[in-house]
Amino acid sequence: MATVTIDEAYGLIRHPHPSPLPEGEGGSRRGALRIFQTIPSAFAALRANKGRSVLTTLGIIIGVAAVIAIVALGEGASASVSSQLAGLGTNLLTIMPGSTRSGGAAAGAGTATSLKADDGVSPVVSGNAQVIFGSQNWSTRVQGVTAAYLTINDWTIAQGSAFTDQDNTNASNVAVLGQTVASNLFPNGQSPIGQLVRIRNVPFTVVGVLASKGSSGFGDQDDTIMIPFRTGQVRLFGSSSINQIVVQVADATQISSVNTQIQALLRQRHQLQSSAADDFSIRNNSDIISHVSSVSDTLTMLLGGVAAVSLVVGGIGIMNIMLVSVTERTREIGIRLAIGAQPRDVMFQFLVEAVVLSVLGGIVGILIGAGVAVLLPVVAGWATVVPWNAIVLAFGVSAAIGMFFGIYPARKASQLDPIVALRYE
Repeated sequence: MATVTIDEAYGLIRHPHPSPLPEGEGGSRRGALRIFQTIPSAFAALRANKGRSVLTTLGIIIGVAAVIAIVALGEGASASVSSQLAGLGTNLLTIMPGSTRSGGAAAGAGTATSLKADDGVSPVVSGNAQVIFGSQNWSTRVQGVTAAYLTINDWTIAQGSAFTDQDNTNASNVAVLGQTVASNLFPNGQSPIGQLVRIRNVPFTVVGVLASKGSSGFGDQDDTIMIPFRTGQVRLFGSSSINQIVVQVADATQISSVNTQIQALLRQRHQLQSSAADDFSIRNNSDIISHVSSVSDTLTMLLGGVAAVSLVVGGIGIMNIMLVSVTERTREIGIRLAIGAQPRDVMFQFLVEAVVLSVLGGIVGILIGAGVAVLLPVVAGWATVVPWNAIVLAFGVSAAIGMFFGIYPARKASQLDPIVALRYE
């Protein structure tokens, strides 16, 4: 049990009734002095019961650490997915057939002359194919695109060059490989440029290799081969229909308006009645990113809320221990009140003890949670981001919990009858 001597107790409330300075600068100084004198006493009381103090803070430590780690995981997942989807282009609209039986939009529908001149427009014809080079083979997705498609989708060339509009006009047998395809067809570091590969047994000359984009929400973006659009139609897929149309909107703020205009244009070209459903779909990448971020934020909040229950449990633990402390230190409280300490001084000390316990637990919890967030990418490969606002919020919440759950024990201590307290054994 923490105890204080008469002299120590008296030091906390020296000159309890000085010359009248209840207002103004003198009163403020006296109040500040009492605060600074009470804080060391609160720390001394906690140090006297180190083991109990540590155990009391465990609930807060676990709760704060769990909240920080979960928020870091949620923020990391959201940032990772958003980054991957952003690689597809945030100002792009992708128009696709409404069902696999539709065979794609007609090649004449939604061509460059049908849309705004300021927008980048590229039709796409695609399919899966087996690609062979020497003894190596790889199954991948082959896309017949225009030269503009690479620019619209922010693709850059790592080796060689891209095919040209002239290659598209001439239906030239040239190809640009994605990094995944290049590394599997040429595993020994041989340069693919100028090499002849066979796609569906049709020979193609490799003219370039794309810079890596990594994975997205739709798979490995580097596992692809791009050939001229007309080459794909005439020499590889033998179809006049296309799989999708990609539209780059010059002004990202107008993407919803352009979406509506494209929808109206295609309905008109497909001669759909007003009551008929669209036979195509338009994918807005920015909407996908917003939706994914919203879902991630919701999950993070739910999981964080579950973890925050530990904070409440920790707060209840602090309140219980402080009530025990009030009982154990009843005689000490009686001595202080008897020699002139004000009830508010006693209340303040016990409140400080509760807040200190909670804040120390919060600080340790923040360090542990941040440490877990740093280790997870190394151990499990999960992306994590520890936002500063989560750290500040965790610190503030832990202090608030200490104050809230410390009020009742502090009030109980301040309301003790000095005479009864002095007789307490």
